[in-house]
Amino acid sequence: MADMLFTKDHEYVVVEGDVARVGITRFAQGQLGDVVFVELPDVGATRKQGEETAVVESVKAASEVFAPVAGEVIEINGDLVDHPALVNEDPHGDGWFFKIRIADPSELSGLLDQAAYDALIASLA
Repeated sequence: MADMLFTKDHEYVVVEGDVARVGITRFAQGQLGDVVFVELPDVGATRKQGEETAVVESVKAASEVFAPVAGEVIEINGDLVDHPALVNEDPHGDGWFFKIRIADPSELSGLLDQAAYDALIASLA
């Protein structure tokens, strides 16, 4: 599997060629608790880096999911509409939110690698 990159807002990115698969991290999922609803973007929508792209609601709170890179949404995980608990069960696998065609690959350099993300999480404890 490709390496994961992370945002400070707790999204992850798995880059496959010029496409990024995006979801929320295990840490974010743990903070939210049981996910009960996911609002996904429209396929074909374009987003700027950092722009709200999806919403996840749990029994505790609602939270925005931001685009880690600019681009066009080319696929959504429709399984989340009927089974939002996939985010709890497998956030880094079947619980992904959307795929975005990367408009500017240089934006990836601003994301965190696993070690930097682990340090961020440790600083929150």
